[in-house]
Amino acid sequence: MASWVPGAAGSGFDDDHLPYGVFDAGAGRRVGVRIGSSVLDLAAVADTPELAGVLAAGSLDPLLAAGPATWAAARSLAHRAVTDPDCRTLVESHLHPLESVRLLLPFTVADYVDFYASQWHATAVGRMFRPDADPLPPNWKHLPIGYHGRAGSVVVSGTPVSRPRGQTRLPGAAPTFGPTQRLDLEAEVAFVVGVGSPLGSPVPAGAFARHVFGVGLLNDWSARDIQAWEYRPLGPMLGKSFATSVGPWITPLAALAAARVAPPPRTHRLLPYLADDAGLPWGLDLALTVEVNGTVVSRPPFAAMYWTGPQLIAHLTSNGARLRTGDLLASGTVSGPAADQAGSLLELSANGTRPVPLGDGTSRTFLADGDVVTITATAPSTGGGRLTLGEVTGAVRPAAG
Repeated sequence: MASWVPGAAGSGFDDDHLPYGVFDAGAGRRVGVRIGSSVLDLAAVADTPELAGVLAAGSLDPLLAAGPATWAAARSLAHRAVTDPDCRTLVESHLHPLESVRLLLPFTVADYVDFYASQWHATAVGRMFRPDADPLPPNWKHLPIGYHGRAGSVVVSGTPVSRPRGQTRLPGAAPTFGPTQRLDLEAEVAFVVGVGSPLGSPVPAGAFARHVFGVGLLNDWSARDIQAWEYRPLGPMLGKSFATSVGPWITPLAALAAARVAPPPRTHRLLPYLADDAGLPWGLDLALTVEVNGTVVSRPPFAAMYWTGPQLIAHLTSNGARLRTGDLLASGTVSGPAADQAGSLLELSANGTRPVPLGDGTSRTFLADGDVVTITATAPSTGGGRLTLGEVTGAVRPAAG
């Protein structure tokens, strides 16, 4: 049955999507699902004690930890609530207009790992910084490269981002300390872990859907000049750790069944623990859009990502590292082969040498104070249309102090 909720049909948030979030309508934190331009208080319509218990916390944490059977039951509850006409009288009183609620960080971020899964992004960056060498590191097609970020700096969409200060060095000069001059965006997709794993027990790629609850959009803000001075030999630190923005809505894996596609062809034989699934693959046909101050500057295709979610999980845990409920695993910058498919200003501006024009007549090489970055995405839906992932947006504030 189609949803009876006004405005749901064709919105990208119809009954074939039903992403989860946490909202405050004036009475405290509540777990909800988005349907059209409304938010349904899911805990208020829970029809079993088990669901009432996991949905009552005002956080997705208990639901994430409960596992696939409970995830399926919660999704069935939400779908029935917004499609069954017999539920309408009860449910209508628990629908809140989206503009009337405050959206919150939907779960407690346990650990945050950011990968480097786009061959096109890694190649472009390698050509900029290693022009006389192979742009891809020798390990790149053998394992998913990543770094461990700072979970405490993850913020929900709409939270302003202060320009970070840090140490930088111009060629031939002494190091200086001050606000970054090369603030960048990175359009990414994140996988949200639900069920954890014991320390010392690797999680095979085939167990991906038993551990990962869903996906969301993410902006891994980057201070390129701070990063360039600090990252050798150990990698990113202060150039990345000041803020990471995530969307308020988590799309469950079940909503993405129609978006699953094969990953790009492999040019190197993968070790068995990273082998691609012989069945239905876990590449995802997500079409991202990046806007700066309302101007679309890029349309990165997630289907071009070399490494898939199951491979990220398998590699992360291959040494026995554990998964925890609320772990956030980001894809790294999503970029494609075309010039207008780069997911960062570093690529779009060719490392600051080619200004990117905006609709107001100005241009950018890197972000200015007051700029607003918005990342959106769509995907094929099981209903035959397209669903819309929850956008992630943030405005740049001047450096504090």
